[in-house]
Amino acid sequence: MSIMQLSGPEKQPVTDETEVLREMLSWENARVLELGCGAADKTRYIASRLGVEEIVAAEVDQIQHKKNLRLDGLGNVRFESFGAEAIEAEDETFDIVLMFKSLHHVPQTLMPKAMQEIHRVLKPGGLAYFSEPVFAGAFNEIMRLFHDEEVVRAAAFRTIAAAVDEGLFALEREHFFRNRIRMTSWEQYESGILGVTHTNHRLSDETYREVKRRFLASESDEGFVFEVPNRIDLVRKSVK
Repeated sequence: MSIMQLSGPEKQPVTDETEVLREMLSWENARVLELGCGAADKTRYIASRLGVEEIVAAEVDQIQHKKNLRLDGLGNVRFESFGAEAIEAEDETFDIVLMFKSLHHVPQTLMPKAMQEIHRVLKPGGLAYFSEPVFAGAFNEIMRLFHDEEVVRAAAFRTIAAAVDEGLFALEREHFFRNRIRMTSWEQYESGILGVTHTNHRLSDETYREVKRRFLASESDEGFVFEVPNRIDLVRKSVK
């Protein structure tokens, strides 16, 4: 069995994930696939700052995908729409595959297929980088009221661990850190979290009031600040 851990030590460094990306991966002239690119924040950073040859950024949410297609100034980015379980690419195409907090959004029954697909499209010895939030802390406890992701996040972890145990990938490194989320108002939380287009959050009036109460109770002199624990599993494609 793998020595991977679902959650890390109690004390973890607080850092921006872009610093982790720079440290953990070699980017120069790489061909990169990002699965579940969302609003393409990481896509734009990598494309403009890290010297990659190309990023194929895939998103299944059609509303967000259409927004991404309107982004300008990204000549080395190609936006596509497909899921991790059915990657529209030839075998051994990419040096790096990225999933930023998106593996747990793949239906649980399709997670193993997603790992097989990632293995298929990676070049021999290529790397897959899985960044997943750990379900802990005040931010997640508020979210649990309307969208409890603890089970699916644990399933994502087990899927990665199983792919390592089965020899599909070799674990290069597991890294834990915390990122800071700072919001200035309830309206920002409501639009950015409750209003996402990839998930239809339907809250009862009672649940809405409780979510708002707990969020507003977290206010500090800096606004609404949360430290969210994250786990990164960096794995290398095994070649038989």
